[in-house]
Amino acid sequence: MRIAFVGKGGSGKTTMSALFSRHLAAAGAPVLAIDGDINQHLAEALAPAGDTPVAPPPLGPRLHDIKAYLRGTNPRITSTESMIKTTPPGRGSRLLSLLGDDELHTRHVSRAGGVPLMATGEFDDNDLGVACYHSKLGAVELYLGHLIDGPGEYAVVDMTAGADAFASGLFTRFDLTFLVAEPTRKGVSVYRQYRDHAREFGIRIAVVGNKVTCEEDLLFLKEQVGDDLLTHLVHSDWVRAAEQGRAAPAGPNTSDPLGTLEPHNRHALTVMREAVDAHPRDWDRLHRHAVEFHLRNARSWADARTGEDLAAQVDPEYVPGPATLLL
Repeated sequence: MRIAFVGKGGSGKTTMSALFSRHLAAAGAPVLAIDGDINQHLAEALAPAGDTPVAPPPLGPRLHDIKAYLRGTNPRITSTESMIKTTPPGRGSRLLSLLGDDELHTRHVSRAGGVPLMATGEFDDNDLGVACYHSKLGAVELYLGHLIDGPGEYAVVDMTAGADAFASGLFTRFDLTFLVAEPTRKGVSVYRQYRDHAREFGIRIAVVGNKVTCEEDLLFLKEQVGDDLLTHLVHSDWVRAAEQGRAAPAGPNTSDPLGTLEPHNRHALTVMREAVDAHPRDWDRLHRHAVEFHLRNARSWADARTGEDLAAQVDPEYVPGPATLLL
């Protein structure tokens, strides 16, 4: 399952991405966390206090190599240069299994707090004035487009803040999007924007309230987002200690990294996982959106830039899903 975390800057979406990833890993689930935010803080959020996280080699600078690898022997892609971030897989493309023993995972995955991690990389001085961050996110879009993940496997992506998450078709690549919202007017403003785009494309969203301190906070969220409010987290001394680099008290089960997280907040993470698992993957929808956004990009700019009709990259006989890994 693919899960995105979005929200206003400062809402706590990176913290929530890390908590949810650690919750899954502690339960023994195969999970890969992906830092797709322009502010690359997920490794730090995943690492326990006192640990120095080792950031993985970033995906963004190796986008050309990633394209060449995923292109495989797909005859519809005439060259690596003609492959864009929305190019969908077809027969001959190199497909990926989650955390598989392949070149891409071997090169670009490290571990932070016991959780496998990928990262797009920072927006650096060489990018100023010549590129946008979504050029780096193209690597994540291609990765998810070629990923054949199965039930009980999780790819958790910390997305860019605010409505900027809509600037590419990446927002359609997920089974469920968690929108993290503080109980303020600004906190729920991104929700309204995301809700409208999500409904247009049939994207499942669920609001997770964060930093809730009283009944009035919870009532405000219920009034603003209605039935889309899935659960909420209360103010957490455990999280604050982690953010300040202080070790949280050890629980009775030392193998559980979240052992002393507040019971209400642990329950909220369980509710979130149940929501993710409640609906099976709709492979046809994922592939239909991938093709739609590829054709949009082709018509808008990519045909002119590459000098090709990139609609020809769409393989009408490609059937997405786990069976493709057996071909």
